[in-house]
Amino acid sequence: MKRIAIDMDEVIADFIGKYLLHFNRSFNGSVTVEQLHGTRFQELDPQMEVYLHECLEDPLFFGDLPVMPDSQEVIRELSERYEIFIATAAMEVPASFTAKYRWLKEHFPFLNEMNFVFCGDKSIIDADYLIDDNSRHFKRFKGQGILYTSPLNMYETGFVRVNNWKEVREYFHSLNG
Repeated sequence: MKRIAIDMDEVIADFIGKYLLHFNRSFNGSVTVEQLHGTRFQELDPQMEVYLHECLEDPLFFGDLPVMPDSQEVIRELSERYEIFIATAAMEVPASFTAKYRWLKEHFPFLNEMNFVFCGDKSIIDADYLIDDNSRHFKRFKGQGILYTSPLNMYETGFVRVNNWKEVREYFHSLNG
């Protein structure tokens, strides 16, 4: 059985949506997802970068992220034909471990928790495919990287790209004829 590794933030969990909601409330702002297209938080507003670090250090922030549309249904379907791993670079944000684990158990209870991988370098994952919004994880990954579109990677090229979970479904159906 082939293996698919799937990132969490901005792939199955809507980190940016929650972050913008909290940032705009805290600073009486009106930053939109569209304004982030192809940029970084600090390029729009320096205080966004400072606030981002505060959110990342809050162990509760990751506990109630919205689930990306269709991800549960498509991953459940894929799990019938592929071994599924959730691979999150949580070593970069150690405060997130417990909240991410609980979030996965709540929203993806059909997945094997022994396949939840909290790592830094995703090249350690022995999988055939990696679905991730950050292309830096593809550099040393031995399988096929699949770039999941997020506002911060809108203009990256040179990768297989999917824009949503329905396109993920189509991609894997096309592999199986």
